[in-house]
This record gives sequence, structure tokens and C-alpha cells, in this order.
Amino acid sequence: MRQVTLIPGDGIGPEITEAVKAIFSAANVPVQWEEENAGQTTFDSIGELIPATLIASLEKNKVALKGPITTPVGKGFKSINVQLRQKFDLYSNVRPAKTTKGIETRFENVNSVLFRENTEGLYSGLEMFDERLQISDSVARITRVGCQKIIRAAFAYADKHGCKKVTAAHKANILKGAGAMFLNEFHAIAKEYPHIQPDDKIIDNMCMQLVIKPEQFDVIVTTNLFGDIISDICAGLVGGLGVVAGANIGDDMAIFEAVHGSAPDIAGKGIANPTALLRSAIMMLHHIDLKEEANRIEAALEATLANKAECTGDLGGKASTMEFAQHIIAKL
Repeated sequence: MRQVTLIPGDGIGPEITEAVKAIFSAANVPVQWEEENAGQTTFDSIGELIPATLIASLEKNKVALKGPITTPVGKGFKSINVQLRQKFDLYSNVRPAKTTKGIETRFENVNSVLFRENTEGLYSGLEMFDERLQISDSVARITRVGCQKIIRAAFAYADKHGCKKVTAAHKANILKGAGAMFLNEFHAIAKEYPHIQPDDKIIDNMCMQLVIKPEQFDVIVTTNLFGDIISDICAGLVGGLGVVAGANIGDDMAIFEAVHGSAPDIAGKGIANPTALLRSAIMMLHHIDLKEEANRIEAALEATLANKAECTGDLGGKASTMEFAQHIIAKL
């Protein structure tokens, strides 16, 4: 039995978490949940955004599943997601985007995986404000080691999964220091994988290409801010944030998460779509080598998504959160 930290989160988080727990139980997944929370609800309850008990649980279990978390806005709090990523050096933000039968979009045959550097760049928190001149500076600091780690992770994934091409998204034409270092490290590491085609695109062209011919991309790797933007574009190509998985992976810890918001406007109504969290949980099962269980749940999920009548309202159906989960359970 593998123990996993479970972070329900805020808003719709607890509802979609319960749906995933029910599906795991029905599938007899050998996972034992250790539940700890963070975010607005936790702050309101105990005055801490990230309790020490959560940190201890993560350090012990090394694997977690996390629902959407709310960081209080306008009160000087640093993003909880950013804090967890930086504290545990979860440098790879991995975001698959794949066309799914039954989910209607403008695009077909999309099947890409984004590797976004997760701890550096404009999210480093290096900001300065000159009161006299009224000038604000934000420093996009990247390191050679940081570049190497995320690029190697992307090529290693491509190698393992038989992907033909890895594309680097960058702005080296303008960012002569940081952009050039990232691009140079990309092409240096690409030489270690001669069977994989290295490709690089300037970020603005990359965004255009994604909405013209997204099927041309296999694995994409980029820096933090560009990755944040591209990840949402990729999600939009396949149905939105409610249907895509996400993972934050380091050398010895991984936190899998639904990447959509906590949606407080629909919290408690029982209508939230748990697909994103369930797909993240499926990624987690692959990570901990429970591949048979992962494949069973994924097959049941995709069979349910293919039948619109069994889906939640955002996908054109009428099912509640738990009714949707029960339809998946019936197909296990």
C-alpha cells in the first residue's frame, strides 16, 4: 500500500477530490491517502496558508495529489503553488494536452506534452521598486543548471515515450543573456539524443503555430513565464483547463494537481467536473508504477467522456460531480 499526501484545496477542491477518492476505491488502487490541506480555507481555520503538518507529510510521502488552492489576493501572500515548487525544487511542470473523443474543440489530433521550468525566471520573486523614480523591476533570473534540468527532463520523456521531436520555445533574439543560455543548452543536450529531432521557435511564432497547426508538436520545453502561457494555450486546444492534467516533478518528489482554479462561484453545488484532477491522479499512478490501475481508470474515464449524456454540464451533459464519477466506476 503506497501512502500519498492528499491536498483537497479550496472551493470545488473537496468535491472533486471526493470523486477521485471514490473512483480509486472502486478500482481497488493500493493507495492510502494522508489528508492535509493548504490555502484560504486553512488560513481561515488555523491562520496558516501552508501548515507544518503538510510540509512534514510531503517530506515523508514524496508524492501528493493536490486540488485547486486559493491564495488570498491583495494581502501580500506569495502563491502557495510557487512556494511548494521552490521549496521542494519541483523544477518540471509537466502538462499533457491530448484530443479526447467526445470533447468538442476546434482542433483534432493534438497530442503534446509541455515541460515548463517551474522554479526560476520571472517567478523567482526578484523584484525591486524605486520610489523616487517610480520604476519597478522584475528580474528573469535563470541558471545554467536550471536550464539543463528541465531540458534533460523533456528529452528523457521523449526518449522513453518514443516521441520524434522536442521543441524549445524561447526569446533569444531579444533576451540576449537568459534566452540565449536556454537555447544554447537546449542544442547542446539535443546532441545526446541524435534520434530525436531538435526544433526551436521564438515564443511569439510558437503561439501562432500552436493555433494554426498544433499537431506538429510532440514535446515542448520552455522557461517559466512562457510555459505558463503556452500551457493554457495547449489546454484550450483540447477542451480547457477542466480536462487537462498537471504535475510538478523534482528529483525526489512529485505533486500532481488540477491546474484550474478553485471556482468558488460553483463550490458546494455538486456540478464541478473532476476530470482534470482525475487525469492528474492517473499521471500519479504511472509515476509510482501502478500502471495497470492507471490504464483501467483512464479507459473508463475516456469511455465516459465519449458519452456526452454522462458528463458534467461544462461538457454538455447533465451529470453531477458524483454521478459522473459513478459512470466511470460502472465502466471499470
